[in-house]
Amino acid sequence: MQHAIAGILPTATTPTPTPTPAVDPNLVSPGVVGFLFTALIAIAVIFLIWDMMRRIRRGRVRADIQEQLDAEEQAARATEATEVDDQSIDPAADDGRGETPKA
Repeated sequence: MQHAIAGILPTATTPTPTPTPAVDPNLVSPGVVGFLFTALIAIAVIFLIWDMMRRIRRGRVRADIQEQLDAEEQAARATEATEVDDQSIDPAADDGRGETPKA
């Protein structure tokens, strides 16, 4: 029985349907208008990213400059405080250990 079925199957041809297009491909594609719209959106995104990167870079430079100015100001204040502290110490009364003798 299996041999009979195996003999019939190869002789049977399976029909291959040919699809008929139901929709005109020219009407379904986005066309020139769709391409132009997509291209304009892509160009706008590129310019926005370029502007964003420029602003981020500018912000980083400003932060670095501000940090440097703060460090210089802090160093100037520390130097000024050290000079004021040095002037308030009487070298004649200093016993070499940084302590003044009690009277």
